[in-house]
Amino acid sequence: MVIELNASQVQVIGQPIPWMESFPVSRQEQQANMARFLGEVAGAVNPPPDQAVCVGGQSQAGQAVPVTAAAGQRPGMKLLTKELLRQLPPLGDEDNKGGDAIAHMKFFTPDSSWTWYATSYSPEDGTFFGLVDGQFKELGYFALAELETARGPLGMPIERDLHWQPKTLREIAPELFSGG
Repeated sequence: MVIELNASQVQVIGQPIPWMESFPVSRQEQQANMARFLGEVAGAVNPPPDQAVCVGGQSQAGQAVPVTAAAGQRPGMKLLTKELLRQLPPLGDEDNKGGDAIAHMKFFTPDSSWTWYATSYSPEDGTFFGLVDGQFKELGYFALAELETARGPLGMPIERDLHWQPKTLREIAPELFSGG
């Protein structure tokens, strides 16, 4: 079931809280909130029992329904192909380049604002180095295995930007490299 609303059917109550003034919500609370919301929508729409799907939280009988990591999640895309692997410099090759290091790949969560820019990679242990743009921007290491298993707040897998063109870190985050 897909529910589409136009602007005249939506009412904003109160003032939205800017992201920097809000507090993170745990995965369990996100799942409970989404299950509650979907339950309210399903209750209002009242679908036939054979078309109702419980995605977590409480079933119509009021019994707890577990939410597993794999339940209801679509498989993620292939984040690192053999061709892309050949394009990535070995881990350490971009050291001491600062803002001139090249981000060869961009990974992102389609349902949140987190983005990872890979400048180098170690195929031995599956570790990238690059820029992570999440709650704030920082340089650091991140693992392919973590990108492949992590999910955004709506359960969507991390994706690779298929249209990404390599850029310097200075082009992506000039505020981090303004001193040199």
